[in-house]
Amino acid sequence: MEIYNTLTRRKETFQPRDPGRVGIYVCGPTTYNYVHLGNARPLVFFDTVRRYFDYKGYEVVYVQNFTDVDDKIINRAREQGEDPLAFSHMYINEYFKDADSLNVRRADQHPKVSEHIPDIIGTVEALIKNGFAYEVDGDVYFAVRKFEPYGRLSGRTFDDMQAGARVDVDTRKQDPMDFALWKAAKPGEPSWDSPWGPGRPGWHIECSVMSQKYLGTNFDIHGGGSDLIFPHHENEIAQAEAATGEPFVRYWLHNGFITVNDEKMSKSLGNFFLVRDILSKFSPEVVRFFLLSTHYRSPLDFADENLVSAGKGLERIKTSIRLLTEALERKGEVSTARSVSGWAADLTASLENLKAAFDSAMDDDFNTALAMGVIFDLAREVNSAVQKAGNEVSGPDREALRRAYDLFQNFNGVMGLFKVEPQSGRILLDSDAGDGSSLAEGLINLIIEIRQEARKKKDWAVADRIRDGLKELGVVLEDTPQGVRWKKQ
Repeated sequence: MEIYNTLTRRKETFQPRDPGRVGIYVCGPTTYNYVHLGNARPLVFFDTVRRYFDYKGYEVVYVQNFTDVDDKIINRAREQGEDPLAFSHMYINEYFKDADSLNVRRADQHPKVSEHIPDIIGTVEALIKNGFAYEVDGDVYFAVRKFEPYGRLSGRTFDDMQAGARVDVDTRKQDPMDFALWKAAKPGEPSWDSPWGPGRPGWHIECSVMSQKYLGTNFDIHGGGSDLIFPHHENEIAQAEAATGEPFVRYWLHNGFITVNDEKMSKSLGNFFLVRDILSKFSPEVVRFFLLSTHYRSPLDFADENLVSAGKGLERIKTSIRLLTEALERKGEVSTARSVSGWAADLTASLENLKAAFDSAMDDDFNTALAMGVIFDLAREVNSAVQKAGNEVSGPDREALRRAYDLFQNFNGVMGLFKVEPQSGRILLDSDAGDGSSLAEGLINLIIEIRQEARKKKDWAVADRIRDGLKELGVVLEDTPQGVRWKKQ
């Protein structure tokens, strides 16, 4: 497995700190608003990375934080007349709703800043003791120039950083580039007691502290969006290594931006889109498919037509899974033949090649775009096999179809496109999951039964009215030799 390491600017063979075990830390959201699509890309991508390590048999420890103490949170809470911590935790709950919709699995740990104040204070004390930080009037700053490797992650020199820095003029600092580790309390803000008086942590210190608390020093993978490379991740490295004297992270992974008309999506530009608003028009499966359809380090351009196109592509995969499921569920049509048919032998051979191709794509810096292509290849192979199989399938031939379904399950376990039934692992498609509503599914099936009765009576007008009416509501019926199949449009 090779991973592109932002720190070295090249692909490197992945070698975990501990054989067979992977520690991953991903920067989570600052919880003062709902999740937007730009936030969703790292959430979905690093969830897929975690799933792939599971697929490869690693023991994975996955940590994703919440920034629940921050200037943005305090300002928004003040505008709303809310307590900042309560305001932040409300949006943490809303985050989980959106993450669950996108089939993002919960992390093993979701640490919050407010719950790790003693750990943060201890690290700040260590930085002062080691000569890398200083206190001024209750504020504590990191002395950037005392950490000689500063800038190696972003590739910036001190002169570059100072020339391009947007920093407040603060004559108390030893250097304009120095950044806050601890901020003295201001009226109306949340604060905690410390050796320097009441205050709260700066932004960067939290991830240095919480990642090492749960994963130790020199852990395997630290991830986030490209916008975090500087200053956030650069500062994390400086803080962690200056405090411990140990290497901080082995591999740094950063996903590319989402753009709108080739311009970076951001709150400041006003061109960001909330996930829940997008989900009012497109299914979670389509959104997740869209986010994984491009290599994670490349920019991804958002547009409704791109999501529509993603939906059409995903529907081809769904159709293949439906056809395969129906072939496996047919009863009373199993032949007594003991030999394997030619199509079944070809399918079995193809499955081995497809698995190898999928693994190769993901082993090459988590190339989800190429891996999706392999899933489409599997769909084509399955469609051809099911067509050749017809209605009469022998036991050995059925085993080939079963292996194909198992491979769909394995690939889906990595990509997380579809939710699964917990007990059986069965892939849940629209007609199975019913978007969480058994009532909606039951009503659609009842309407289909009424239409079938009308067709038996040759009442074509009623049958057609039902079909057309359902289509207007976004439910498409397909009449097949095996019965009526329905799907969302």
